[in-house]
Formats: sequence, C-alpha cells, structure tokens
Amino acid sequence: MTKREIYLVPDACLRTKCEPVAEVNDEIRALADDMLETMYAAPGIGLAAPQIGVTKRLFVLDVAEREAGEEDKKEPMVFINPKITWASEETSFYQEGCLSIPDVYEDVERPERVRVSYLDRDGKECEIEADGLLATCIQHEYDHLDGVLFVDHLSRLKRERTMKKYSKAQKAKNSD
Repeated sequence: MTKREIYLVPDACLRTKCEPVAEVNDEIRALADDMLETMYAAPGIGLAAPQIGVTKRLFVLDVAEREAGEEDKKEPMVFINPKITWASEETSFYQEGCLSIPDVYEDVERPERVRVSYLDRDGKECEIEADGLLATCIQHEYDHLDGVLFVDHLSRLKRERTMKKYSKAQKAKNSD
C-alpha cells in the first residue's frame, strides 16, 4: 500500500466526471488499498479516486465509531461504480469537511437516507441502505465522482465567502 498525494481545490481533477471501472482486478484493489491508507493517514473518513488524481468511479469510507483505545479498529468500505438508486424526501444537516478543502467545515443539507448499489473490493454486487453519517458520507464521496464538491451545496453567497476564506488561509500557509 502506498500513501498518495491528495489533490486540493482548485485542481481540475476535482471537477472531472469520472469513468466507470471496467473490471475489478488487482490494479483496482491496489488503488482501493492506497486510497484507504491515504484516507487513514490524512486523517479522514472518506476519499474518492479523483481526490488522488484518478478519474475512476471509486471511493472508500470508514465511519466506524471508535471508543477510546480503539484507534486501530477499522471497518473500511470500498464502493466501485456506485449508483444511488433511492434517496429519502426527509433531509438532515451534517457539518461536512473535505480532504481536498482542508480546514473548511460547513453545514450541508442532504437526504437523510439513501440506497446505493455498488461493486465491492472483490467485484461482488452489493446494495445497502444507509442513514446518518454513513448516508452523508456516501453522498459526499459520490458527488466527487461527478465533479461536485460539498461547497456546491451551499448558497452562492456562503460558498463564495467560504472559498475566499479557504483561499486566504492557503496563501498564508504557503507563505510560511
């Protein structure tokens, strides 16, 4: 497994609509493993392939709740060619952040529950219904596969303010 570089806004790769994975093979499994290592090291709870410069429809998650002393407990999930097949009318707000927009957090409204079909790490067809944090993360990472960032769900004014603050923080960080 290899830790990869995480691409940051405004990299064009983050705005690219990704291509389906043609075949789940050793190369794709190695990519998923690299993505998990990168996500854990960041640290984060989700990572989509375009965030490491790969425009394939693949993302990884781990939203396992860890008690004190359970930092090593891992429950990774790999979603290859995911499709959200249903979303509830009920919505919820979660404060979201993104490894490609570091140190930026905003409340985003999304459907409370979703159903997603996908291929797992072994190429097996799967379907789950998710709610809470898992549903939010699935939708957040799924958006990445279509070139959509969580800030795109904010009002224009809030998005502009947020991105201006991010840009200013990045300039300050780079000048150090």
